[in-house]
Amino acid sequence: MSIKYPNLAKPIKIGNVVAKNRIFSAPTGLTGYSPEGHFTTDNRAYYEYKASGGCAAVCLGECIVHKESGSSHNIQPALDDITLLPSLTLVAADIKRHGALANIELSHGGKYGGIVSVAGELKEGKVAYGPSEEHLASGEHVYEMPKEMIQSLVCAYGKAAGMAKRAGFDMVNVHAAHGWLFSQFLSPLQNHRTDEYGGSLENRARFFLEALDEVRRVVGPGFPIEVRMNGDDFVAGGLHLEDYIEFARLIEDKVDLINVSCGSHEVEKLFVRTHPSMFLEHGCNVYLAEAIKKAVNVPVSCVGGLNDPAQCEEIIASGRADIVELGRALIADPFLPQKIFENREDEIAPCLRCFECLGHAVDAMGIRCSVNPVIGHELDEKCFNPPAVPKKVLVAGGGPGGMQAAIMASARGHQVILCEQSDSLGGALKFAQNVDFKADLYKFSQTLKARLMKTNVQIRYNTKVTPELIKVLAPDVVIAATGAVPVIPPIPGIHGPNVFMASEMEANLDNMTQEHLGEAVVILGGGLVGCELAIQLAGQNKSVTLVEMRGEVAADCNCFHKIAVGLELEKGVRVFTDTKVVEITDTGVTGKDKDGNDIHIPADLVICAAGMRSDPSFMEAVSAMDVRLLVIGDAVRPGKVTQAVFDGYYCGKYL
Repeated sequence: MSIKYPNLAKPIKIGNVVAKNRIFSAPTGLTGYSPEGHFTTDNRAYYEYKASGGCAAVCLGECIVHKESGSSHNIQPALDDITLLPSLTLVAADIKRHGALANIELSHGGKYGGIVSVAGELKEGKVAYGPSEEHLASGEHVYEMPKEMIQSLVCAYGKAAGMAKRAGFDMVNVHAAHGWLFSQFLSPLQNHRTDEYGGSLENRARFFLEALDEVRRVVGPGFPIEVRMNGDDFVAGGLHLEDYIEFARLIEDKVDLINVSCGSHEVEKLFVRTHPSMFLEHGCNVYLAEAIKKAVNVPVSCVGGLNDPAQCEEIIASGRADIVELGRALIADPFLPQKIFENREDEIAPCLRCFECLGHAVDAMGIRCSVNPVIGHELDEKCFNPPAVPKKVLVAGGGPGGMQAAIMASARGHQVILCEQSDSLGGALKFAQNVDFKADLYKFSQTLKARLMKTNVQIRYNTKVTPELIKVLAPDVVIAATGAVPVIPPIPGIHGPNVFMASEMEANLDNMTQEHLGEAVVILGGGLVGCELAIQLAGQNKSVTLVEMRGEVAADCNCFHKIAVGLELEKGVRVFTDTKVVEITDTGVTGKDKDGNDIHIPADLVICAAGMRSDPSFMEAVSAMDVRLLVIGDAVRPGKVTQAVFDGYYCGKYL
């Protein structure tokens, strides 16, 4: 079988080891370790699941070299704790049994080891040490790190690397990016020292260079050392690409691989660039790696919202980078490499770049993925027994939940019929093709369809499930994946000719002419649907106003996607919060602000995005019949695609 993407499949030598292909799993950490920061059985299953999909290396993210001073998150593995060694050794073995290299990121939070950070709230009694003394607006104080502490941490990096090698890891990744310790010392905005660790770039890099030398001394010649560095801080007065090119030249003779990222974890607008949001182009940070690769003689890897096989192949083939490192893409689908090399790319679940994984890590100290229900439950997948009695299953609805339920029920050995009342599958997701930044959401609907077509599920289009049809087919189980219907608030004028429901607009956006849209658009409802419609229409140069009754918009999405949405709204959407709409007329919208003042917003078109509600009519009709009824997705409670996919997966799995 010829390989469609041969350059991705080529092995590459890093130090004294050979990676089997050019797809690496970028460093990803967890927040749900044991209370001591040790790897649990579930943590091990997460990393093994990644390795089993065919990538060449799996990297454990943000493992701390000195627990007392450097923990940036609430719970992290501490490489200065000898009791971590048993579970660390098991993780390395779990990764390596699948032919992947076991890699580990050595990190230190710098000043964020003692002050509150995005995922680090437990800092009471901690002292913060950074390159220079500073007093923060939060009231927290950062002390200048003494030279004695710098030398102690240099030793800590060496000991941490020694621990990793002792545990069986094939390589180490020394973290010098994203606003953590070495990034702080490199930054002229944060490093104001007047000793040998401040001033020129060479001096600001001295701490890092000493740490690299100590790591090399401990692990020995040939053992692969990867460095994660920024290519641009994207902050005025910070380091930019030309500075990092010079920095890369300083370190190239000390390392075996340079991984180029950007930005900072602790600056909101930069977080969604470090981890590119759906509003940015795939591969938006690759140019940074490309520029650094031209300046050095060691292999260079790139990151930045990569998930398209063709794009990844082009990056390697054109010499822009030697390796692509995928983070969220290998959470969405760990088997992406295997599917690429087996020419099954139509089955790859794309990362939506929705930040569900990162947001859940902060909110619940766990991990999950909008398109992959297995994430966070990898251990459960080791047990998958066929049902004792195969059943006849009827699925009503061909949206993401219905397709996922049908796929899993078929995999379990059941006889499955899926009925879709329209002429195509995908439900609400098929309209995502009309929205620029939702291309991956549409692609996901096509992935589910491709997977479904490779099962023995019987699909019936233009078929509405009714009690009469159920009597004819006589299924053992009916799965209701019938979706939801729009909430229509009792506002005078809501049924006027200039008013569209958000679901109608999404379905017809591609066919709407400029004349239909007009120039001024008012969107009622500042939830995620309303915000994303506002961003799309503003991008078409419409004058868009978003009106929300609550005190904030995008309140129903995770903290990181909310940042990304807010940045996009700021570019061209007028937002009214704490505002109640009183009437819709043919000239616009009237309402009252939080102080009771009357307002009028002119509009050619009004879009109602007041939310969705489940429609109980189907369930009420079927519940009286002698058949087992299971209800999933929006038919239970309207929500994001995550819930529909999860419901469908586990409904089908446990039939």
